[in-house]
Amino acid sequence: MSAATLNIPSRQGAVSAAEWGARVDLAAAYRLVALFGWDDLVFTHISARVPGSEHEFLINPYGLMFEEITASSLVRIDALGNKLDDTPYEVNPAGFVIHSAVHAHRHDAHCVLHTHSLNGTAVSAQRGGVLPLSQQSIFVLSSLGYHDYEGVALRDDEKPRLVADLGANNFLMLRNHGLLTVGASVADAFLSMYLFETVCTIQVRAQSGGGELVTVNPAIIATAREQAAQATQGLGAQLTWPGLLRRLQRRSPGFDT
Repeated sequence: MSAATLNIPSRQGAVSAAEWGARVDLAAAYRLVALFGWDDLVFTHISARVPGSEHEFLINPYGLMFEEITASSLVRIDALGNKLDDTPYEVNPAGFVIHSAVHAHRHDAHCVLHTHSLNGTAVSAQRGGVLPLSQQSIFVLSSLGYHDYEGVALRDDEKPRLVADLGANNFLMLRNHGLLTVGASVADAFLSMYLFETVCTIQVRAQSGGGELVTVNPAIIATAREQAAQATQGLGAQLTWPGLLRRLQRRSPGFDT
């Protein structure tokens, strides 16, 4: 689906090159979430800080399916949730509460990604949360927080508790709700979510087997960050993102319009 098909005028050339690049990456993340089957119709959200701004963000137009989102359709908002673009689309109020809270307190979090996936939500409902059952789990467990469910995220008074539970972590499990990741770039946040979703899927499948589970030694988890740095030279997202964009060009073209 293209911006032209949706009757959305192109913003390329109307915004800075840096903002356009952020829009393309963010639209790609929405398309990839749909491609991997993590979307929940129109009810979750990914945001990215507008380059050069501390208080302006890009987020999805409420009502478009994730596989329809394009760089030009994304909505630029301020810290109060006011639309800064001329667009007929509104912004999911729950999306604004969650994302504005994280962006305001984590200045390193240029992208915030939130899902309601089946496996992620299933694990979020388990008292034990993420279990050390897989190699992937050690990277999540080394930077994971939990936030108790308080209903649909519509109230500003939840923000301090949410950001306190996230702390300095890159992964946050929203109990009975879903998953959240943050990153210094869209690519970083997406790769983190890929790990988070994979960990939850493996856990649900391992538990469904009914046999005794073998857990990873806590001492190994304690060195997970060092292991990740050795395995990818700290460039995991940079290694995977170009290939993911090529996959999108084959399977879901038009995101960069």
